[in-house]
Amino acid sequence: MPRLLSSALALRRDPRILKIPPYLSLLCILVGAVWLFLLPLNEYSRRTYISENALLPGQVHTYFGGSDQNVLRAYKQEVNTLVGKSNVEINDKLESIVRGLGLKTARQKFMFHAAGRTFEGENLYAILQAPRGDATEAIVLVAAWENVKHEVNKNGVPLVLTLARYFKRWSLWSKDIIILLSPDSIAGPQAWVDAYHDAHDSSRVASLPIKSGALQGAIAIDYVQENRFKSVHIVYDGVNGQLPNLDLINSVVNIAGGQMGMGVALQEMWNHNDKYPDRLRTMLRGMLKQGLGLASGPHSSFIPYHVDAVTLQPFGEGWQDEMAMGRVVEGTFRSLNNLLEHLHQSFFFYLLMHRERFVSIGTYLPSAMLVAANFTIMAIFLWMKSGQPEIPAASTTESSDKDDAPTRTTERDLFLPLAIVALSGSLSAIPLYIFNHVPESALTPLFYLFLLINTLFPITLSLTITALFSPTLQQYHLVKSFSLLLLGMFLSSLATLNFSLAMLIGLLSAPLSFVKPSSSPVSRIVGFVLLNLTSPPAVLLASAAIWGLNVGDILREVAVAWHVTGTYSAVVVWCVWWPAWLAGCVCVLGRPGRDQEEEKKVKKT
Repeated sequence: MPRLLSSALALRRDPRILKIPPYLSLLCILVGAVWLFLLPLNEYSRRTYISENALLPGQVHTYFGGSDQNVLRAYKQEVNTLVGKSNVEINDKLESIVRGLGLKTARQKFMFHAAGRTFEGENLYAILQAPRGDATEAIVLVAAWENVKHEVNKNGVPLVLTLARYFKRWSLWSKDIIILLSPDSIAGPQAWVDAYHDAHDSSRVASLPIKSGALQGAIAIDYVQENRFKSVHIVYDGVNGQLPNLDLINSVVNIAGGQMGMGVALQEMWNHNDKYPDRLRTMLRGMLKQGLGLASGPHSSFIPYHVDAVTLQPFGEGWQDEMAMGRVVEGTFRSLNNLLEHLHQSFFFYLLMHRERFVSIGTYLPSAMLVAANFTIMAIFLWMKSGQPEIPAASTTESSDKDDAPTRTTERDLFLPLAIVALSGSLSAIPLYIFNHVPESALTPLFYLFLLINTLFPITLSLTITALFSPTLQQYHLVKSFSLLLLGMFLSSLATLNFSLAMLIGLLSAPLSFVKPSSSPVSRIVGFVLLNLTSPPAVLLASAAIWGLNVGDILREVAVAWHVTGTYSAVVVWCVWWPAWLAGCVCVLGRPGRDQEEEKKVKKT
């Protein structure tokens, strides 16, 4: 036993032990990335299944059709006459139609300010009271006048009106059905669902005159194409990467793909052959949308309130018509009507790679955790390295005596490193505020100005710190240690809420783990160039070029999402990633004073 303890102490004092963490950190990044690419394989993914037995999707016969098609055509003619008119005029006409069905109607005004623009309008909604219910639960059927691409929902609105008329004739409903007709797909549904849960700002969003019970689910219809369709596209991405219960998606897939014989697509993968490349592409598209955290349809506003919702979009050229789409909605509503409690049996955290293939959180989470762990490993490594004693100038002939002596550590000077890290975090409020509050016309020039400042500021900050404080190598190690510790802590916590955002930020921040201060000007320049290529503004600019978008358009969408739907992706980018990047640049450009001089003297002796 004493020999074992002495061996452990000797291993602890062995300087070679400190060479392991950088390689271990790199291994974590590589394994995390490879893990992600293994998920589409059959060995790591699973087939989807219905967990909630009460749903019984596809088990009932749907009757929507026949004479309802004539009613739909009449409503389409009414809707076509409203194209180009104001929101109030549209609501006046639609309200008269809905009231003619015998439903209670109400309106709600809202106004949001974002990117120098005002988003205002008026929601129209109606409540179909359940003959067999007590108004304690409700299901929502949504049709926005314009979809997220600002296309008029010419078939979706008439279909919802026809379904409302059809549902009114049935006495089987145990839950109220709310018909929501909003002027747009983002601000209108968000204002309505906020007010429904009394979480709205009364100065911008009006309260709802009438309400029903707890919302159990919502289906939005985005039907803009005029001709017959082939398949249904299910849009399920919510705000901040939140997802509906997987049972809802599986029910729609079962009803549309099984009972109705339609094709079902996810993530705009119109032709999916269920092979590895298509699975991987579907998964990565879902991760990208989840990481951005933007609303993808009217359904997105419901998910943060634990209301499972999806948007259905017909696509392709086939033989399916509006009646088939109505039967899909009817079958889904009949399934939700069977529920005795909120959907909870299935998964809320998952990655879909095919309509019948998914990966649960227990399988994919380790990849993001490994990437986040690499920052923590390097932070601990740098903390230990900062406490190493100065290299002695004496001869090593008395090594046996040193081995018996206890391990020594030097005192750490924490004030300057903590101040630099705190300064980096405080400065992050500047881009966060600017890009979320300036007018849309100023976003593009301000971005390019910030890109220039972002390149020059780390150089200026590093020269200033060097001139005023002459930081030692130990202090640079501590700056990097503290910044990486915070980055790893934030990303590991974020991974449980928004896996995709944590994974994306972790991979883009990976170079921060390996850059270090150097006495060589060439090494400093190469490290600084590498960090600038992976800085938040550079990544945003490259993304805009790849997608063929204007940087200002992306920043506008992010600003609108910040003010309207409460998307927090900008907070993660500017207040988590950017401060770590700035601290890393300070370390790369730093020129340690006393420690390097002493080490050079030691090497000469």
